Amino acid sequence: MKVRKDDEVAVLTGREKGKTGKIVKVFPDDETVLIQGVNMVKRHTRPTQGRPGGIVEKEAPIHVSNVALIDPKDRKPTKVGYKTVDGRKLRFARRSGEMIDR
Repeated sequence: MKVRKDDEVAVLTGREKGKTGKIVKVFPDDETVLIQGVNMVKRHTRPTQGRPGGIVEKEAPIHVSNVALIDPKDRKPTKVGYKTVDGRKLRFARRSGEMIDR
C-alpha cells in the first residue's frame, strides 16, 4: 500500500469528500485505512465489567483507493511514486517531487 500510519491524507470520494486527517490504523488485508476524525459512525455498545454501555462514536474504515496522500510542499492531494536511493525504496510525491520518507 502506498499510504502508511501517521500519513496525512485527503478523502477523494463519498460523503466525507474533501476532509483530511492522519491515518490511525492500516488494514492491508482489507485494503482499508482508519482516518482520525473522518467517517465517524455511531455504535451501540453493551455495558461490560470495565466500561459502561451507551452510544459510542468512532471511525469506520475507508478503502485506500478513496484517499490520497497530502503533498508536504503545497498541501494538496497527490499520487505516490517510488525511488531507490542508497539501496532503499523511498516514497515521493508525484505532484512536487518532494520526498515523503526520510
